[in-house]
Amino acid sequence: MTDELVRVYVPATVPMLARLPEHGLAAAQAHAVTPTLREWYAEGDEEELEYVAFTRAAQDALQLIRHDSAAPRRRVVVSADLPAAALGRGDGELGSSVVELAAAVPASAVAAIHVDGAEAVPDIAAAANVVVEALAGDPDAQFTVDGAEDHELEWYDPSELESLLRAAAGQD
Repeated sequence: MTDELVRVYVPATVPMLARLPEHGLAAAQAHAVTPTLREWYAEGDEEELEYVAFTRAAQDALQLIRHDSAAPRRRVVVSADLPAAALGRGDGELGSSVVELAAAVPASAVAAIHVDGAEAVPDIAAAANVVVEALAGDPDAQFTVDGAEDHELEWYDPSELESLLRAAAGQD
């Protein structure tokens, strides 16, 4: 079982991506298709469950952006394949997709990188400013966050990291 790989979705920021090749992706938590998520979405197939986990990682990326004023206003989700033994149990709540990460995610484990396009930046900036209020139940803030979620994240192969970082910094 220790050889089994699990796809995880790690919320991140552009500055976190810049450190990925040398230091890995430092994160305490990620999202994955967990037993509690499967139980909650009993009717969902594997693809639907992965989409839920991915979407939750994108939502968490908004909070990371809010706390890093220097980060470009683009959500980042890193899809990685990690050994099951490298993952700790999340909060255990029914429907939860949270898993604990025992160590930084190595660049070699990254399967894909997902980042908002330039056209999403204004909506992402607005959502990052009110995400805490949305989580607290403010309907106006939730409307703003929902507007950000209308943007699909763009897909990048890990080999495109350098050009992605240049583009996110406005150099391309």
